[in-house]
Amino acid sequence: MKAKSMSLYSSMRTGQSQKQGMAPGTVMYTGERKLEHVTITSHLFNREILEEKSIDVTALHRPDEGEKLWINVEGLHDTVLIETFGERFNLHPLTLEDIASIHQRPKLELYDSYVYVVLRMIYVKEGKLENEQLSLILGDNFVLSFQEIPGDVFEPIRKRLQNPQSRIRKLGADFLFYALIDVLVDAYFGVLEHFGDQLESLEEDIIEGNSKQIMMQLRRLRHELLVLRKGIWPVRDVINSMMRDAPSLLSKDVLLYLRDVHDHGVQATDGLESLRDLQASLHDFYLSQLSYRMNEVMKVLTIISTIFIPLSFLVGVYGMNFDHMPELHWLFSYPLLWLIMLSTAGGMLYYFWKKDWF
Repeated sequence: MKAKSMSLYSSMRTGQSQKQGMAPGTVMYTGERKLEHVTITSHLFNREILEEKSIDVTALHRPDEGEKLWINVEGLHDTVLIETFGERFNLHPLTLEDIASIHQRPKLELYDSYVYVVLRMIYVKEGKLENEQLSLILGDNFVLSFQEIPGDVFEPIRKRLQNPQSRIRKLGADFLFYALIDVLVDAYFGVLEHFGDQLESLEEDIIEGNSKQIMMQLRRLRHELLVLRKGIWPVRDVINSMMRDAPSLLSKDVLLYLRDVHDHGVQATDGLESLRDLQASLHDFYLSQLSYRMNEVMKVLTIISTIFIPLSFLVGVYGMNFDHMPELHWLFSYPLLWLIMLSTAGGMLYYFWKKDWF
């Protein structure tokens, strides 16, 4: 786990150090290339139509009057493509730089013609935790989303787009922007439930003493919960800033819905802190269990040693090589010695039992 933590920190440090000395606004991908080709998916819609298709960079354009556009990009290594988005949608160079810099802290940035939000998209896929940076841009009639790898939490949004009566189809692009953030925050609860199940299972292992890798698992969970904290905690501030600053691109209805997202963010944060407290409690409980088991072992060894001390004394005395030891020549000396030793050991065991020492 130490190696994993250092690897994560090293990758972040390397990505940022490569940009030292470069001009602000320089678009440079700071992560590892995870895809061979970038995938661009376009959703063009209004109340009457919905066109969903994969496009290439030559098909990038703003939607016409009365239409709304959602473009989702999977893969951030193609910096030329990101710069093309900047040209077609009039994005600031600093926004393009942040899209390609994948170790951003969740934040909100307001520009004259659009809103830029960075969030962490965290979800469980096939029992594995996925954690990637998501960049969202809201324009007057378009939403752009940029993610590192295929797979996301937006499938409910795509299904709702299929329904002509859904609010997403009827309302503006700002409602789609809100809906994407809402489903992303709701996905945090599935992640928290996933970690809660792991901690419950680990607690049972600690009580039963089944696993020899408990400490390693506790350290892994501590690290992953810390990563979650860095991704989930700032969401409240992002949503709060969005409601407080209330840019012109957000309607009053959407601001009302954002209050609900803010509440969900607070609940997710509280749940995360409860899990971190539980992990810390399990760590202390595990150490106390180790100490208790060690004390039990030492108690048994001490009892055994205490019983054999007088027995060792007796056999030591009669093991001495003196010529004049009258007891050695008695007929019943050997069985008598055994009787004395057994009586001594039995008496001590009875005494320990009466004292409830074992």
